[in-house]
Amino acid sequence: MPSKKALIRRPGPRLAEGLVTHVERTPVDVPLALAQWEAYGEALRAHGWETVEVDPADGCPDAVFVEDSVVMFRNVALIARPGAESRRPETAAVEQAVAGLGASVNRVREPGTLDGGDVLKIGDTLYVGRGGRTNAAGVRQLRAAFEPLGARVVAVPVSSALHLKSAVTALPDGTVIGHPSLVDTPSLFGSFLPVPEESGAHVVLLGGDRLLMAASAPKSAELLADLGYTPVLVDISEFEKLEGCVTCLSVRLRNLHG
Repeated sequence: MPSKKALIRRPGPRLAEGLVTHVERTPVDVPLALAQWEAYGEALRAHGWETVEVDPADGCPDAVFVEDSVVMFRNVALIARPGAESRRPETAAVEQAVAGLGASVNRVREPGTLDGGDVLKIGDTLYVGRGGRTNAAGVRQLRAAFEPLGARVVAVPVSSALHLKSAVTALPDGTVIGHPSLVDTPSLFGSFLPVPEESGAHVVLLGGDRLLMAASAPKSAELLADLGYTPVLVDISEFEKLEGCVTCLSVRLRNLHG
């Protein structure tokens, strides 16, 4: 049976100091962000996911975006080496958490940089964004870690968004969705569906036809509902101010052994 565990990490007191690259800084309401994070975790649990809380990293403002610290493929965890040096201390506790769940662990090493938010998995294909936070050496190390396990790794240029998954995610049938303004080369994907809002490009597959989505993308939710999916909307406004999205806030572990 596939596992349904999701790593999450509580936002710390310095959340408002998080990095911003492609948006202007606006004030973050930290108590509201904590309430939104709790509601996000509740949405995962309500759809059958067991949430596993990684130890907090209160000295790291961006640590809540736990997806960037690790890439999972089958039972193997590749611990990232974030492109932003200030985020590198985030990975130690994530490594401890995935090892504790029984995953085999590899690490991206210098000079490689890789953020987990740059890796979009569709079946056994891993699209990896080559751009601001992930470099060519990081892409090579991702290939070395996962191609022997049967992965197909496809590098994708990213210039208009922080991470590849800031621009695109995928529906359960493998269709890639994204807002055209953020996608450099939609032709690299087998099937591409444009959505009307930038935040509508982000879905977390909860199981069956259910898609976790940001409440800030009602038109995209309507489009996907019209295609037969069931959007589950969560308000993540405070994380969106820091270029976060629904995918950034968890790591879904579907293929743990045992």
